[in-house]
Amino acid sequence: MKKVLVLCTGNSCRSIMAEGLLNKYFGDSLQAYSAGSKPTGRVNPNAKRILEEEGAWRDAYHSKTIDEVQKEGPFDLVITVCDSAKESCPVLPGAKMVHVGFEDPDGKGYEAFEELAKQMKERLFGVVERELCA
Repeated sequence: MKKVLVLCTGNSCRSIMAEGLLNKYFGDSLQAYSAGSKPTGRVNPNAKRILEEEGAWRDAYHSKTIDEVQKEGPFDLVITVCDSAKESCPVLPGAKMVHVGFEDPDGKGYEAFEELAKQMKERLFGVVERELCA
């Protein structure tokens, strides 16, 4: 099974949502993980709500550091979903590195999280399919 690591800065919105959505929709072919370069230590309630509504929430999801998830590797694909993480992301040997940037919904209304989930399904899923499932 392929392993994917999704990175952002806070690991409270974008990367957590990507982890949950990828695990739900690609769970037969990959295992997704997420981490932050400067994790907040919390999951944004709207990100959790989106994942719950998608049937993609797992109680194990939490904000974590890159060091915490490296033990789950090696990873086949590392995806940065914010520009800051792209700049500070460590090189993980053997992993393909791609960037698919998304606007941070933190501090915005629930609609911004709904839009993020929609964009992830449209843009992120295509990248994962191209990089790992082709």
